[in-house]
Amino acid sequence: MYFVEVILPLALAKTFTYSVSEAEYHYIQKGMRIAVPFGKSKIYTALAIDLHQNQPLLYEAKEIHQILDEKPIVAENQIKHWQWIASYYMCAIGDVYRGAIPSALLLENETLITQKVGGFVDESLLTDDEFLVFQALQQQSSLRVQDVMGILNKKNIFPIIQKMIDKNIVVLQDEIQESYKPKLVRYIRLHSQYESNEGLSQLLEVLKNAAKQREIVLSYFQLSARNHNKPIVVKELTEASGSTAAVVKALIEKQILEDYFIQEDRVNFTGESNDALLKLSDAQLQAFNGIKNSFLDKEVCLLHGVTSSGKTEIYIKLIEDYLATGQQILYLLPEIALTTQLVSRLQAHFGNKVAVFHSKYNNNERVEVWNQVLSNSEKAQIVIGARSALFLPFSNLGFIIVDEEHEQTFKQMDPAPRYHARDAAIVLASFFQAKVLLGSATPSIESYYNTTIGKYALVELKARYGNVMLPEIELVDLKDKYFRKRMTGHFSDVLIDAIATAVSSGEQVILFQNRRGYSPLLECMTCGHVPQCQQCDVSLTYHKHKNELRCHYCGYSIAKPTRCHSCSGIDLTTKGFGTEQIQQELIQLFPERKIGRMDQDTTRGKFGFEKIIDSFKNREIDIMVGTQMLAKGLDFDNVSLVGIMNADNMLYHPDFRAFERSFQTMVQVAGRAGRSEKQGKVIIQTYNPLHNTIQQVTNNDYLGMYKEQLYDRLIYKYPPYFRVIKLSLKHRDFNKLKEASMWLYQVLFQNLGIPVLGPEEPPINRIRNEYIRTIMVKIPQEVSVLGTKKTIQKILNSFESVAAFRAVKVTLNVDFY
Repeated sequence: MYFVEVILPLALAKTFTYSVSEAEYHYIQKGMRIAVPFGKSKIYTALAIDLHQNQPLLYEAKEIHQILDEKPIVAENQIKHWQWIASYYMCAIGDVYRGAIPSALLLENETLITQKVGGFVDESLLTDDEFLVFQALQQQSSLRVQDVMGILNKKNIFPIIQKMIDKNIVVLQDEIQESYKPKLVRYIRLHSQYESNEGLSQLLEVLKNAAKQREIVLSYFQLSARNHNKPIVVKELTEASGSTAAVVKALIEKQILEDYFIQEDRVNFTGESNDALLKLSDAQLQAFNGIKNSFLDKEVCLLHGVTSSGKTEIYIKLIEDYLATGQQILYLLPEIALTTQLVSRLQAHFGNKVAVFHSKYNNNERVEVWNQVLSNSEKAQIVIGARSALFLPFSNLGFIIVDEEHEQTFKQMDPAPRYHARDAAIVLASFFQAKVLLGSATPSIESYYNTTIGKYALVELKARYGNVMLPEIELVDLKDKYFRKRMTGHFSDVLIDAIATAVSSGEQVILFQNRRGYSPLLECMTCGHVPQCQQCDVSLTYHKHKNELRCHYCGYSIAKPTRCHSCSGIDLTTKGFGTEQIQQELIQLFPERKIGRMDQDTTRGKFGFEKIIDSFKNREIDIMVGTQMLAKGLDFDNVSLVGIMNADNMLYHPDFRAFERSFQTMVQVAGRAGRSEKQGKVIIQTYNPLHNTIQQVTNNDYLGMYKEQLYDRLIYKYPPYFRVIKLSLKHRDFNKLKEASMWLYQVLFQNLGIPVLGPEEPPINRIRNEYIRTIMVKIPQEVSVLGTKKTIQKILNSFESVAAFRAVKVTLNVDFY
């Protein structure tokens, strides 16, 4: 008896055993995909992780359906890394597999519906819907589930199909389909019989009355001469001759031209590599040598360099060193917007050795990058990507850079696996004995703490590149300005004057407001009613451009009301402000200037970021308004002024990291100013200019902020002194949730003997009609994290076995950031 152990792409914590023949047993390797039956009729793409001869005791092992790969598509170290993520972040291995692999490689059940052969159908007994499906099956042999939905214009079609199966009219048949299709490009060439000189004169004779066709043939010769006989794409030929595909088709039918296909990569970089030597400044050179020396005895090094100190040049130098050894390099970034800028910088230097991997790429493009990394291809020696690039099948990883390591976007919140890319990258590197460089102008408190206890090395870079001065920071007291009536909308006179001065000198301005939309709430002045989302416990945000109120949690939207829903009053006013409102006010203040906006609403679509960043870089936009997307390491050399519209709405979040995050965001936004010769200026508008954190930003005092926060963390039992695991419980019934969360809290409290907080109602305690309660478990440094997690898992297993609580969803967030 031979068996294969597989992971299924489902939220299941355990692996499953299937039986295989002896030949299959010797053919299958770890990391191959296998189609396996699971449940009554479903077939899934499983991943082989082990081969053995131990029969499962609890169930009869089913036979596999088919082997999908000729060689493994997942590396062994990768499977180890996935297992580490599943156990450390307390999630199902199936979730990690599903989240890690491009969905085009996870074949789905394309259920086909076909007419039963040889049965008689009495059409008079069919309902209207059944008759439509039956009629469609007369035209074509089979229909997919999606096709039936389209024909009937209904989502819930299973009952109709079920009735037709019961009436013996149709049968279901499952087909597993490969959804990745290679990109084929159509090329054209001259038929071989016309390639000689006689052939040419014969050809011109044939075409003497067909002017358009003759035009295409002449264009073909011109292109062929210009491209030095390289293959010619059909599209290129039609564009060059100003003709259409129909004329080309006519020439193919006459057997004058013939077409053929060549498989190509979807993502191709045509930039020439520039081997011009990078010149590092003295400070950069010192940091570069410091990092290399630290790698002799430490695996991880933190580069703490002020904004615009030239960290990227140091990264490029280090990448050069690792490329020379033939190893792969992974460069992680927190935001897709950043990859856009960085890719062009790295391609200018390394040419076609750079591959990019993030969620704006479509499925087929991701599969291509996956295959390039798997085969250790020249094209993917340097991989740049957001956190998902961590899951690529590296075989020879030598160096990982985590840029802007403090960013919260490195932590995946939903769905599972809820991993932190920075921490997971350090573990991945340890499997390859690779080195990790963390870079930031405002390191996270945990990383900085790790340097003080000797776990990581620390290299500091205190001067900006080219000795440019750090920006001058000016605080504006909004209380005082409103009192003296020196505000125009949300702009103080100081900020307006500074913007006017900057734009009249031909310089650009960035304004930061961490709220999208026009305003966070609409209020009735008569009765005080604020429109709320029907499914979540939040007020609806007003978007003026679309004239609608929208929920930023579930997407529910309604047209802007003209009367109050509660008292029918007509005096409705907006409270608070977002990026859209700032943009509107700027248009009135500076009507002749071009004003851009960068937030989630304007960067939808694959090239949303590129378009906005390019137009700002090319100085087509004078003033850019944006959310935190702007705060992340972008490099614009013509920005002389940065305005923070309201520093307070970041400070007062109910979150133990609020002050640390506010400091990081403000310093990062301020760092966008004055990145070339001239000293930049930053204006921070606030109601509380004497607040410690705002003073620390003004003085660029990272150490002051670090020490103050560390002292608070020790008193209130938070990281880095305590590990935090957050359990979130969700259910539609408020009382059942209350009872379940209380039960879970009491059992955790009795069994763990460490601080357990809760059950709390979070600030937003209902999303998509589900109420939420949270419980926090705080694990001190001296207590075993592994033992605590095992106990929590046992308690959760007994929680699920209580019938009354089975419907309550529990999600775990380890190292809750």
